Amino acid sequence: MGNGRFCLGGSEFMIETIHEWVNKINGELGVYLIFLLLGTGLFFTLATGFVQIRLFGRSIREMLGGRKAVDDPHGITPFQAFVTGLASRVGVGNIAGVAIAIHLGGPGAVFWMWLTAIIGMSSAFAESSLAQLFKIRDHKNGHFRGGPAYYIRQGLGQNWMAVLFSVSLIFCFGLVYNAVQSNTIAVAAKGSWSWDRDAVGVALVILSAPIIFGGIRRVSRIAEGLVPIMAVLYLLMALYVMAMNISAVPAVFGQIFGNAFRFDAAGGGLLGGLISQTMLNGIKRGLYSNEAGQGSAPNAAAAADVKHPVSQGMIQMLGVFVDTMIVCSCTAFIVLMSDLPADYSGLSGVQLTQAAIVSHVGGWGADFLAVVLFMFAFSTIIGNYAYAESNVKFIKSHWLILSLFRMGVLGMVYFGAVNSVPLVWDMADMAMGTMAWINLIAILLLSPLVFLLLKDYTAKLKMGKDPQFKLSEHPGLKRKIKSDIW
Repeated sequence: MGNGRFCLGGSEFMIETIHEWVNKINGELGVYLIFLLLGTGLFFTLATGFVQIRLFGRSIREMLGGRKAVDDPHGITPFQAFVTGLASRVGVGNIAGVAIAIHLGGPGAVFWMWLTAIIGMSSAFAESSLAQLFKIRDHKNGHFRGGPAYYIRQGLGQNWMAVLFSVSLIFCFGLVYNAVQSNTIAVAAKGSWSWDRDAVGVALVILSAPIIFGGIRRVSRIAEGLVPIMAVLYLLMALYVMAMNISAVPAVFGQIFGNAFRFDAAGGGLLGGLISQTMLNGIKRGLYSNEAGQGSAPNAAAAADVKHPVSQGMIQMLGVFVDTMIVCSCTAFIVLMSDLPADYSGLSGVQLTQAAIVSHVGGWGADFLAVVLFMFAFSTIIGNYAYAESNVKFIKSHWLILSLFRMGVLGMVYFGAVNSVPLVWDMADMAMGTMAWINLIAILLLSPLVFLLLKDYTAKLKMGKDPQFKLSEHPGLKRKIKSDIW
């Protein structure tokens, strides 16, 4: 018995030690990653002449016109790629994460969340344009594949970086983050309707299995139907709350801008001392929600059939805008317009958003949020899977490996519903940090190609042409890219 207790205690001590080290790495690298993400976004913003503003109207037209049937049977429509990317972007973080940012950083965090999104749109443009340029035709599975792993291998010739990126993304998005989403669904269902978490876990597996085993085409079709519905429902709730509290709108904007520059250092060290808690929480919320520069959304962007890589780059940058400027703002206004105490009575995350909605509309608001939360989290599960699938095939495209991976995803969906393991989630953050670092370095090194693509697109636009990219017009690029697509 004594030996058993000793072994158990030793195991617990080892897990705690690992958890401490993981948190230390996340803490050390987190602030530096924020500066790298912001710096990269600022670089592409200035170098492209504020592409996110100049071509914003054009990006809306490209997105709305992207529902037409594709010319190439290997591709999905640009709109399907847009909503698949949005499915992963818009998740629990938009409801819980924004509330956490306000709780920890105050109303001013919303300002930094907005600023981060505007800057980050240019990074999203760059990475998704590159994903399109370097995509490949997967003849075996009948669709396009691409993403950071593909442009790192082809564009930079660094296979080890590409494999490390893929492994990090598969672990982070394919497995652990899906467990986080199912955990949130199970907790919300138990809190609102006293549903058994095991039963919720089984139900989620049953719902997810046919979509996941159907591959990216089925994922994109489900996302095309689900994402607009959930986004509109949540937007309507926010607009209703704002209409009911229309006189308070100026005061809320006053809180956001008035508290944005309040300074209380976020941490030690040179960089930690330069950033406030308000900035840190707003920037983190923006970056982790819209995923700009992290290298996740390009995996969906590459699957689209478009005439020019820049077309999908613009559509994906619009996804950043929708995620943060619209969906995250909905949560921010719902929370800031509520009559909850200034300290939010110890509430945070989903509980804070739920209490805020109930204060506006009454008890049915909790049920409404639980339904919306399910839609947000479930769409994220299938969106995350789409990213991971592309990277599994990058490492080894074999039906058995893919089938085992799909079963692993479903296993993690169930695991997340019935367990809460902080260590695993913190390890996922470390994996996300790894893939973000690799991707940001890659897109900075490949930035001349981004500028070439943008120049080609805008030149043809000025000539009154419907921009179409032809590799034959760029002999230098033709030597680097072996493709029958362009």
